Formats: sequence, structure tokens, C-alpha cells
Amino acid sequence: MHQPPAPPNQPGPPFNAPAARRLRAALGMGPEHVAYDLQASYGMPHATPGLVLAWEGGELVPSSPELTALAGVLWCTPGDLIGRPQTLREHRIARGLAPEDVAGALGLGLLPYLQLEEDAEWRGTDRLTAALADFLRLSLPDVITLTGKEKELAELLRSAVTTARRQPYVRQVCKLIPLDKRLIDNALGELYESYQAQLAATLSWGDFTATNRIQKLGEDFLAQIVAHFWSAVEKKRP
Repeated sequence: MHQPPAPPNQPGPPFNAPAARRLRAALGMGPEHVAYDLQASYGMPHATPGLVLAWEGGELVPSSPELTALAGVLWCTPGDLIGRPQTLREHRIARGLAPEDVAGALGLGLLPYLQLEEDAEWRGTDRLTAALADFLRLSLPDVITLTGKEKELAELLRSAVTTARRQPYVRQVCKLIPLDKRLIDNALGELYESYQAQLAATLSWGDFTATNRIQKLGEDFLAQIVAHFWSAVEKKRP
């Protein structure tokens, strides 16, 4: 039995519209073919070519049942149509799992589990967090995001790359993330050098727009600081 459309107060997961367009084109399907399959195979009479194009154009986001059905039509997994999952619900949907699947793996009843999904951030115990990470195959960056620690991490990293004295920040990041202190130190060192090198290179241009370019480069780097950090961590792993 197909699930009914998600209620309005439950928005769909982050949708990767370009991926949906690419997958449809690779199958040689038009929007009308996708809409027909959604209607005929998944009981979605509201699906029209216009709706499919609205999804692909980023004007609308499919609900969770719509996303699952669209993945079926496009012969892919829901995860192929989702941007980077951040919440528990998004991770579950990306893996094509029902709430009952995850609840059972965690040893929880369905209602207590659904309450965890309703929370903006994961509030499970350390034991449940470990069990969840194992069942959903979550990476350490996934766990940090899921538990709401990414914002604090980003603030620490921004401070660390703008000062030559990074040791205080190494200690604080160590408290936040279960990684070796030396690995974190090396990663922060690389971030600092990369950030300062960008600013120094821009200064050498010596034109009247240099100040604006420095500011823009710096803002772009800092906006992606967490992604830069995880990349540096992978590079510095022994």
C-alpha cells in the first residue's frame, strides 16, 4: 500500500533537482513519462508533467512519499535524489528505510522513535547514537551534524584560521570531536596556511579591487570551513 502524501508541516528532505533532471534524461524519459508512471504505478493522480518540471527546476520540493516514488520511476535510490542529509529523518529517507526499520534497530517503539525524528537535533544517548551510526552507516561528519555540533565546530574553526595561536582551539575541537589531538592540530595548521595563502595571493594583485576580492575569498573560504576541515582531516590521516 502506498503512503499518502506527507502533511504540509512535514517538508520533504533536501532535493537534488539537477540529479533528478540528469537521471530522467539518462533514461530518455520526458516529464510526461515520469508523471504517467507516478500516477499509474504509485497512485499519485496529482502528478503532472508540470509538477515534475517544478521539482526539477527547484520551484517545489517533493514530499517524502513523492521522493520515494520518483526514485522508483527513475530506477535509483532516494539517496540519489537527496542533497546532503542533515537530520535523522533525512538520513533515514536517503537510505530508503521505514521508521519501523530504524526504531527496531535501536530497540525503540515506533512512537518514541518518531519523537526523536521530530526533534530538530538528535537527542539520543551515547548508546543510541552509536547504534544509529552503525545501522545507518553514518560518517563522523554526519554524526557531528546530526547531533547539532556542526555550528559550534564551524565557529571554532573560523577563529582558529584567523589566528596563528591555534593550540587553544585544538583543545576545544578535541573536546567536540573524538579524533587524535595531533590529527586535529595538523588539520587546523593546513586550514590556517590555506586561508592565509589565499589572502596573501590576493594582496599581490595590487589593483583597486583587491580589497573586495580579499573579502569575498575570505568569506567564501570561511563559509565552507567545516567542509575544508574534514577534507584536511582525511589528507592528514596516517
